[in-house]
Amino acid sequence: MACISTFGFSSLKTGVAAAVSSPSSNGTVDRMPHPVPSWCAPLPFKTEFHKDPFYMRKSAQNMEKIRILLSQPKHKSNSVYMVDALKKLGVDHHFDEEISEILDVSYNSMYRTQKESDVGLTDIALQFKLLREAGYDVSSDVFQRFMDENGEFKQSLTKDVGGLISLHDASFLNMGEEILYTANNFTTKHLKLSVEHLGQRSGAVVRHTLKHPHHMSLKQYKARHYLTQVLSSLTRDDASLCMEELARSEFQLNQQLYQDEFNKIKRWWSDLGLARELPFARDQILKWYLWSMTALPGPQLSKHRLEIKKAISLVYIIDDIFDIMGNPEEVALFTQTINCWEDSSALSGYMRACFFALKEVTSDIAQFVEEEYGLNPLNYLRRSWATLCNAFLVEARWFADKQVPNADVYLRNGVTSSGVHLILVHIFFLLGHRVTNETLHIIEGNSALVSCTAKILRLWDDLGSAKDENQEGFDGSYVEYYMKDNPSCSLDAAKLHTKKLISKSWEELNKEYFFNKSLSPYFKEASLNCARMVSVMYNYHEEQQLPLMNDYIQKLLLGGK
Repeated sequence: MACISTFGFSSLKTGVAAAVSSPSSNGTVDRMPHPVPSWCAPLPFKTEFHKDPFYMRKSAQNMEKIRILLSQPKHKSNSVYMVDALKKLGVDHHFDEEISEILDVSYNSMYRTQKESDVGLTDIALQFKLLREAGYDVSSDVFQRFMDENGEFKQSLTKDVGGLISLHDASFLNMGEEILYTANNFTTKHLKLSVEHLGQRSGAVVRHTLKHPHHMSLKQYKARHYLTQVLSSLTRDDASLCMEELARSEFQLNQQLYQDEFNKIKRWWSDLGLARELPFARDQILKWYLWSMTALPGPQLSKHRLEIKKAISLVYIIDDIFDIMGNPEEVALFTQTINCWEDSSALSGYMRACFFALKEVTSDIAQFVEEEYGLNPLNYLRRSWATLCNAFLVEARWFADKQVPNADVYLRNGVTSSGVHLILVHIFFLLGHRVTNETLHIIEGNSALVSCTAKILRLWDDLGSAKDENQEGFDGSYVEYYMKDNPSCSLDAAKLHTKKLISKSWEELNKEYFFNKSLSPYFKEASLNCARMVSVMYNYHEEQQLPLMNDYIQKLLLGGK
């Protein structure tokens, strides 16, 4: 196994791969090239960290140093790798102009350099990933040079663990391309085989890469891993030191902000009183806040997170009304009331309390949008709640009448009842978008950014590992209905079919995410983050717990290691 670690400024060339090296001949684990400075240890939580003059000044100095390094001619060959490191640390938004210039140069030289014999797999895979993420029209055919006459990737590449990691990450940016399927199978197989030959640190990096591919994982979570497990293991040159300090400061800032927001949300939830009025419903405010925290990350979207969290909580509450408490007549009347948005006198007490809370929350969000952008979207928001409850009612009637819907019919309705459409419509307006001919498909739920994200959630939920620990209601399952439609199909085959549908949905979501120019990057990222969050929220283990979600909470909110 060839060593792939390099040190000094060029150590950024392999990003995550730079932390992966071959084991020494005596089988000992990897060694740090230099001691880690004391400030690299997890910082104690600091009150008003984001207002501390020292950290504000230090961050400004680091940003200026990084800008200089990005623009220096002698570092041009390494600039793409700096861009990759900045993105992996989640601080690339400070350098949009510089990064745009670097990617323009990279795109213009991409097809020229790929023909050069000394350009390796890591270089091509990294350029492809960065350019496609940024919306450049770059073809996956750039990987043809690494394939043999049989259409398989060359076996000589198996010794290049850094290249395999880069290609593995790039393979998840698939929009239905066969060569990227082949790349994913090839890299998955050989990265798994490489682990047994690597040291402890290197093996951990490879295992994390396989378990949490960059494109499929939340940036904040991956940034924490990159910061603590990869970047800190590189040589302490100007680039890595400045980026590490900046990333740690920003991570600390966000962590404090999230904690402050969560305290505000707890007070709001307590004042709302629904937990007392609806004791049968889920009361999982931390879990609900995690959706908003990850869908709309960063300081600039703090107010938006506080608003969307209110809508998310009510989706869960209303879902429990339909699934657990309400009988068919009651939920039909509740749905009618939400469609009309007025007289609630005929509702039972707990339903009336929920409806009043819903009206208050919807009015608050509409008012926020109007104050921010001069547009009142109340009618659109009301309509989205009616659409959600209509879908809930369809399911309630199926289960009450013991109907067995066709799997495709169930899935079409389930895409709406997932709540994704409603939440993304609210986010659409919270981010200042207006309804135009180009954006109407978002409101109607026809965009892949909405429908595919919703399909990913619904199918993940239905795979059978997603039984909520606090729900006692009855639910349908795409897997179950698919097997009824196909009597000869086994449970394993039905689950495999479902996973293929999830993969197909990701491909369609990728297309829309990479090339839709009519929506803000914030909205597209929110949609992608919701899809990324699905496996965290629904990845139950055999004891019906959520270990990955708990790890997210510890690392991103509570400051755990």
